[in-house]
Amino acid sequence: MKCAVVITAVMASLVCAGVAAAEDAELPTIMSPEEPAKTAPAKTSSAKTSSAKTSSAKTSPVKTMPAKTAHVRATDEPPPVIIPEQFAPPQEAYASFPESGAAGGPAQPSACQLHLTKFAVFQPLGTLIGPGECGATDAVQLQTIMLSDQTKVAVTPPAILRCPMAQEIADWVREDVAPSLTRFGPPLRGLDNFDSYECRGRNRVRAAVLSEHGRADALDVRDFKLADGRELGLTDVNVDKDWRETIRAAACARFSTVLGPGSDGYHEEHIHLDLAERHNGYKVCQWQVLEPPPVEAQAQAPSSDQPNAQDEEDASIPLNEVPLPRPRPLAANVPANRAAKKSDRD
Repeated sequence: MKCAVVITAVMASLVCAGVAAAEDAELPTIMSPEEPAKTAPAKTSSAKTSSAKTSSAKTSPVKTMPAKTAHVRATDEPPPVIIPEQFAPPQEAYASFPESGAAGGPAQPSACQLHLTKFAVFQPLGTLIGPGECGATDAVQLQTIMLSDQTKVAVTPPAILRCPMAQEIADWVREDVAPSLTRFGPPLRGLDNFDSYECRGRNRVRAAVLSEHGRADALDVRDFKLADGRELGLTDVNVDKDWRETIRAAACARFSTVLGPGSDGYHEEHIHLDLAERHNGYKVCQWQVLEPPPVEAQAQAPSSDQPNAQDEEDASIPLNEVPLPRPRPLAANVPANRAAKKSDRD
């Protein structure tokens, strides 16, 4: 019986030694440079020692080994920092990011700009970024439009527009406006730009829907200037009506929106043009070409410089011939002396 206990104790000791060796192999202790190395005590495998430990294990409680703590060397590289994914910036901020591979170089001209250089002078502006939904891509500052005979038409002041809108304005001036002015003699020299790119609501009404001006897709025109200095206002009733009708028909055929007198009360002195996209290509053309009142109505209208008939009648009476008011009649039941005193008081 005693031999069996000794053999069991030896086998248990060998198993414990193997487990300890495996733990040492799996979890090596990393020493810091300042910490001195600790020497592990030598293990004895004598049968007497094992039997003594086995016999004492029956009466003493089992001792657990403390967990080993790994120490990182000071010279090791720090672990990589993990940056959490950020929220996406506002949509207009993406427009300011350079294209991949651009390397900060100048932006390449678009196909629209390459075509516009054939008959216009402009400055490329790239992307316009404004508050809210305002802004545009492929914007230019249109300065001059060149006619087919190389005559220059100045846009004053230069208009900031999307390139497609600038191209449509140039085609309208070259193909429709300039040929229609041959009846007046002097050639076309200028286009009066009343408003182009501006971040605002429609008709400048607060909290209104964003105007096409806020997308650089609209232009307001007041008049055209001729070489002799004359200005042909598009809403001037004294300008030839047939010519204004011709310009109206050409504008409504080219642009998506045409607003003028009679539209909404905000376009009585200029014409609004834009390329707003609508369902099924729907267009809006609201421009009433007015004419001056008839000559008879002007003749019948009284003039403030000439006195009217009543004024002439009043002025014809001399001051010394103005009649005096009639005396007041006396009451029948009032004594004469009392009536006299009363008339004196009055």
